[in-house]
Order: sequence, then structure tokens, then C-alpha cells
Amino acid sequence: MKFRKYHALGNVYLVIPAEAFPNEPATLKIKNICHPHYGVASDGVLIGPSKSQVADFGLRIFNPDASEAEKSGNGLRIFCRALWDMGLVKDKPFTIETLGGVVTAQVQDAGARVDVDMGQVSFNSQDIPIWGEPREVLLEEINVMGMQHFYSGVTIGNPHCVILTEDATETRAREFGPLIERHPNFPNRTNVQFLQVIDRGRIAIQIWERGAGFTLASGSSSCAAAAVAHKLGLCDANIEVMMPGGQINIYISEDYRVSMSGPVTFVCQGEIAQECLSQVFH
Repeated sequence: MKFRKYHALGNVYLVIPAEAFPNEPATLKIKNICHPHYGVASDGVLIGPSKSQVADFGLRIFNPDASEAEKSGNGLRIFCRALWDMGLVKDKPFTIETLGGVVTAQVQDAGARVDVDMGQVSFNSQDIPIWGEPREVLLEEINVMGMQHFYSGVTIGNPHCVILTEDATETRAREFGPLIERHPNFPNRTNVQFLQVIDRGRIAIQIWERGAGFTLASGSSSCAAAAVAHKLGLCDANIEVMMPGGQINIYISEDYRVSMSGPVTFVCQGEIAQECLSQVFH
């Protein structure tokens, strides 16, 4: 099984051709591929390009636990870079179909940077989804381990829980992230961001990603956190998002369409042995 390995600010994905999975992707294979010790080590698998009826390319995104993600900002940028490297796109805009909708992207700086129009965000509980009556979910209380947090819900094709804090730390993300991810409020589980506002143009976030755990960077998380900061009146429309892995730039339009721009790095390419794909470990 051939693969290409990339990272976007330390968020690692493998790009695997759709032909490698003629049938529905197997849970065991995905878990083995992503495993940090028994596999190639990855924060997820991007399967594509595949044919699409509504876009130039189709893409499926899988987390290390083999759950399928609707959308991934870093994953999309990496996929775009892979398309560039394979000679399938030039420096003109093109479209990609994901479970979370169709996005428009453009490769810049000979592949070193990718811009993606991630689509329109929603704070509506039914869109995200979040349990309860239909509403915009902004600064609601959630109790976890006896501690109250104020969170805002948002979707950009995948669900996010953004927690406003004055102290966004990795320790907090690792401690509360897995509990919030599976909190009863979120029927489809959720990605979690701990958001600290630095000034009108900068925020810092720590990320617990649904199905992946603590991650150094996340494109969709950056979009969600920036949108919440802007919605609450804490930041302007142009926002630099600071993460452990680095920074990306977010722009929010008046109707809350979110555009993202960030770097991508090619790591290596190779072939995964069948022995790795079929192993069973504990």
C-alpha cells in the first residue's frame, strides 16, 4: 500500500490512493497504519483522490481510531499539497468534496502554503449538533469533573466545543479534552479547543481532537476558535491562531465564511507492508 506522508504544523497525515481501498476502509488497517509504534505514525489517513459528482476531487478523512471525520483543515491542506506534488493541480483554485461539504482551495508558494475556503460556520445547536432546544450555543456552562467551563458550540462541517479560558495549556487540554469529547451534550462527540485571546488579532489554542487526542495543530479547530472569538466581539476578522505546532491565519467574512492559510511540509513516501496492515496488537 503506497503512501505519502506530510505534516501541517506538526499535525501528521498519510495520503493513500483511493484504489488501495476498493471496499470500505477496514478499521484494523486504519488503526495499524496510524499507530505510533506498530505503524507509520500518523494523526490520520487521507484517502483520495476519488471521483466526485460535485467537485474536482473527492476525499475521505479517517482518525487514528478509524472513525471518519467530516472535515479537517490541516488534512485538506495536506491533501492539496499531495495533489500538487502528483501534478494533478496547478496554482489555480480547485474544489474538494468531503463529508462536511465542498471546499475551494489554492496552492501557493510552489506547494509550501495552501489557502482553503472552509465554508460557513454555524453556532446553531441543531447543525453542530448539541442536545437541547434549538439555539445559538454561546458561552453556555458545562460541568466536567466538578469544574464549570464556559463553552461555545460551532460547526464548520464537523463539531467543535470552544472553551474560553485565560490559561490555555496542554495540561488542561489533556485533562478535560477526552471527557468533553464524549460529554452527553454532544451526540456525535466533539473536537475541543481551549481558547485564550491574546489581542484583537491573535488567539492561542490548545486542542483535543475527536478520535485523535491531543494534537499540535488543527485547521478546523483554528477556524472554529477564531469564529467564536470574533462572534463574541473579542477579535477582529483577521486572526492569527497560535498553536503548539505553529501559526495559521484565519479570515472571517461578514456572513461567517471562514478562509484559512497555512504551511504544509512533505516528509516522505513509501509502501506499507501487508504484514503491518494485518497485525493484531493489544
